[in-house]
Amino acid sequence: METMFIDGKWIAAQSGETIDVVAPADGQVFDRIGRGGMYEIDLAVRAARKARSGAWGRMSATERGRILTKIGVGVLDAIDLFAPIEARDTGKPMTTARNDIVVLARYFEFYGAAADKVHGEVIPFLDGYAVQLLRDPLGVTAHIIPWNYPAQMLGRTLAPALAMGNAAVLKPAEDTSLSALKFAEIAMAAGLPAGALNIVTGYGHEAGAALTAHPDINFATFTGSNEVGTMVQRATAANVVKCVLELGGKSPQIVFADADLDRAVPIIVKAIIQNAGQTCTAGSRLLIERKAYDEVVGRVAEAFSKTRVGTPEMDLDCGPVMNPAQLARVQGFIDAAKSDGIPVLAEGKLAAGLPSGGYYATPTLFGPVPRNNKLARDEVFGPVLAAFPFADEADAIALANGTDYGLLAAVWTENAGRLTRVAKAVQAGQVFMNCYGAGGGVELPFGGTKRSGHGREKGLLALEEMSSTKTLVHYHG
Repeated sequence: METMFIDGKWIAAQSGETIDVVAPADGQVFDRIGRGGMYEIDLAVRAARKARSGAWGRMSATERGRILTKIGVGVLDAIDLFAPIEARDTGKPMTTARNDIVVLARYFEFYGAAADKVHGEVIPFLDGYAVQLLRDPLGVTAHIIPWNYPAQMLGRTLAPALAMGNAAVLKPAEDTSLSALKFAEIAMAAGLPAGALNIVTGYGHEAGAALTAHPDINFATFTGSNEVGTMVQRATAANVVKCVLELGGKSPQIVFADADLDRAVPIIVKAIIQNAGQTCTAGSRLLIERKAYDEVVGRVAEAFSKTRVGTPEMDLDCGPVMNPAQLARVQGFIDAAKSDGIPVLAEGKLAAGLPSGGYYATPTLFGPVPRNNKLARDEVFGPVLAAFPFADEADAIALANGTDYGLLAAVWTENAGRLTRVAKAVQAGQVFMNCYGAGGGVELPFGGTKRSGHGREKGLLALEEMSSTKTLVHYHG
């Protein structure tokens, strides 16, 4: 089965082996992808290196930008074909899948327009010298993306790398590779030269490990678990290669008594239900000022109880989780919290007539959750919301910062001074004030602190991550 895209051609795995593609909505196999490994990764890296020294490397920034912009147009033109692929592969509601494809296009629009806006600098220096600072592509960039947002993540990592003139090798998640393969068709039709983008499907411990350890890559990005992120960092460090890691979160929504609850409550619920809670930026901790705790949890519980889970075609609030292991993980957190005696404040509903083989988790709101409970510390990666009361501003900050993660946070208050103080004190890469962006827009630099990872994606800062500086010192007398 020819499901790998290398050097502008579709190839099959040398081994002839394949991996089943299973629909989360019903647990049925509906496609297969090639099981690539070290051999295919080496082919892909060699093709990328050749592209860097060939047509792609010689192309001007303006020409690169035009191709990326054309890719974005191609993605939107194909949305009616693209979105059903994304929905079936991930199980997410059709509306969510369509939105993900629009965001994918937006990445290529944004970075296509930015490609020729990366300027160098002139540095004042000693008399008789002229000094320039140039920004160069890194070379061959490696990208390992997760299964929760395959289309969005593809755009987030590839668009800035290509905009800077790098040649890329992508290893999509084995659970959700179909969007990447569809994207390759669109990129090729838009005129992307052979080798500028290469896609190898396969397992993380085989193809992914081979990619991050390859001695001829110059950079790597990875989004996923802390355990695998640590392995990626070790592999790239062995070849003295920089990596950007995004490794999850346990993001707090901090609600003070004076918050505008009419605005806050729907956003708080959506921030945990979105994508069945399988979002690194999910607002999974609800921190509430004690004097308003009963009112806030009451209103959140009422809204939470109205959430509905269904198939992609039902287009409800959320779909199934990704696979049996993920369902077991989420259900394990729910069962443990109930066993610990933590009150269930509300549960969503599974729609009638769901396929018996699907991986459906019931959205659940718990509270008050003890601060030392694993539900307070560990990332569930499912539609589970934990509520906590806090005493005052200092207690809210301590509670918000009381995990190993630091990816996102939100602060809800009408007190402008408190809004700024708390936002500055919370340890997170992004803090939303009276709003919640679930990772924010394409334009907004994104990344974490602590065990949420390091480096920045999105925005213009991503172009800096995907490039290096060169200082030219010219003595002219």
